Amino acid sequence: MPTSELLRINTFLSAFARRQAARVVDLPGGFAVYDDAYAHSYTNNQVFIDAAVDPEAVPALAEEALGRLSHRMVSVLDDETGAACAEPLIRAGYTHSVYLFMRHEGPVPPGGPAEAVDLDAIRVPHTRQWRDLLPDSDDEVLRQLVDRREVRHRGADVVHFIGSRTEEGEVASWADLYVDPTAGIAQIEDLATSGAHLRRGHADAVLTTALRLAADEGCGTRFLIAEAADWPRHWYERRGFSVIARSHGFERS
Repeated sequence: MPTSELLRINTFLSAFARRQAARVVDLPGGFAVYDDAYAHSYTNNQVFIDAAVDPEAVPALAEEALGRLSHRMVSVLDDETGAACAEPLIRAGYTHSVYLFMRHEGPVPPGGPAEAVDLDAIRVPHTRQWRDLLPDSDDEVLRQLVDRREVRHRGADVVHFIGSRTEEGEVASWADLYVDPTAGIAQIEDLATSGAHLRRGHADAVLTTALRLAADEGCGTRFLIAEAADWPRHWYERRGFSVIARSHGFERS
């Protein structure tokens, strides 16, 4: 992909993380974000590497920035830098994941039957989903993992929660849409479907609605992030998304 477009995407991601955070501390090669209201959320309390850095220095950098927390999370936006950071961070006890930036390159669909919803509409199914994923977690952890979604409204100029409802009115599938109309960039994030409503077209409804809303905002760059080792990347490819770049994530509990 053009280097300029990847730079715009990385700038968007860095800006979103900074705007969403309750507190930001600049670091060599990046920055740390914090939100004490969601102390159990890795994504709200982590280190971002978005510039040149000495890979061997990153473990100590993360330790200094996140030492008071029970977890460590480091996101490296540049593929080459992330690959270089892998060995020193793995030596320090981190697990390593590769993420794919996937850009929508197919025709924009006319839209779907999903709609913009508020957090209350997805709180029950979202909590149920987290309880299935983290059965040993207490209620406070689950509450934070759900409610942290609310502060995402700070991250971009336009933020929508998109939901597809069942005939009974329950939200069966949902996702976030973050839009910067000035830059012409939109990100679709955290697309999920309740286990009881899988394979009924709800995720497609959410995705097509999000793509249409993004296009209507004038966003020629529409992208999402998928785990390289997980199956959804193939589902997205069948719906017009192509891999354009990679980033790296590192975690330690």
